[in-house]
Amino acid sequence: MTKYFVYMLTNKNRSVLYTCATDSLESRLSQHKDKVFDGFTKKYNCDRLVYFEIFGNAEAASVREKQ
Repeated sequence: MTKYFVYMLTNKNRSVLYTCATDSLESRLSQHKDKVFDGFTKKYNCDRLVYFEIFGNAEAASVREKQ
């Protein structure tokens, strides 16, 4: 069974908060730390995990992410 995650990241100064969903938390965190993609997390250096939740399906994770 695939697990889905909603997670929150912040930066060193804890001045911003980023929320997203994924089906591979470990891989996605590595991408954030390595600044693989341009965007919010790269611009604001969001690479510190502060919270996550696990879901059994993508729809539930998506609903929670939007809350």
